[in-house]
Amino acid sequence: MLTVAALYHFTRFEEPAALRAPLLAVCEENGIHGTLLLAREGINGTIAGTRTGIDAALAHIRSLPGCTDLDWKESPAETMPFGRMKVRLKREIVTMGQPDVDPGTAVGHYVDPAEWNALISAPDVAVIDTRNDYEVEIGTFEGAVDPATKSFREFPEWWQQNAHRFHNKRIAMFCTGGIRCEKSTNYLLSQGVEEVYHLKGGILKYLEEVPEQDSLWQGECFVFDQRVSLIHGLKQGRHSLCHACRRPLAPEDRHRPEYEEGVSCHRCLREYDDSDRERFRERQRQFELQARRKAPSQGRTGRA
Repeated sequence: MLTVAALYHFTRFEEPAALRAPLLAVCEENGIHGTLLLAREGINGTIAGTRTGIDAALAHIRSLPGCTDLDWKESPAETMPFGRMKVRLKREIVTMGQPDVDPGTAVGHYVDPAEWNALISAPDVAVIDTRNDYEVEIGTFEGAVDPATKSFREFPEWWQQNAHRFHNKRIAMFCTGGIRCEKSTNYLLSQGVEEVYHLKGGILKYLEEVPEQDSLWQGECFVFDQRVSLIHGLKQGRHSLCHACRRPLAPEDRHRPEYEEGVSCHRCLREYDDSDRERFRERQRQFELQARRKAPSQGRTGRA
């Protein structure tokens, strides 16, 4: 069994480029796969590996400037959910496109998972899902507002157009692991919203700690790795991925006429033209060829 660690931390890195190579080296030396993003505002990402490997990578990250009190969330995976290890330099560790937003100055009130149900059930609280539309589609909290944004960058514009709907309301926000709420709650505070709350540890922490029989969560939680979705207890869900558009698919979606493995699904069929789909078909043929080549050697290893 492998360990998956999802993490983020807002801190000031004066020279994030200087941190990249040593971080990548530690991860590669310990067999870690996944993606980590470095920016002047901090670090964000998800990595997977053995217990020993994850501990080594986390120890290195905690040694980075301002990361001593790094927090992270863990979940199990039976197989490696990432193809390789990447450490990328970015302008933002989660892209909102608002240069004045700084979670280091102020964020909303953190709410532990055990207290979340009571908060979002209060009549004077509006609950807002800050995730992308395809994430919300497969699961969200009961009664939550869906901004129907295709990317987090669209959230500020959505708020400007809809702020009037939440007059005299306390605002409770949530996302997968918490990072988008760090920025979105800071943004709302800057817009004059007085009472803003967010789910500490995000949906993942809620699904880990709140018993299913007491849960207000409906559906599954999309994750950005090959597991695709998680359910209560952080067990892998039933969704797979369309490798054309990278959106989640329920098992029944794979039987729809628009679905072609690696080429299209009902969501993206009209988003690509014939030349795109032919390129996707060739890519899928290469994937299948590589899988057939690997299968015999894996079989011999298993019998040894």
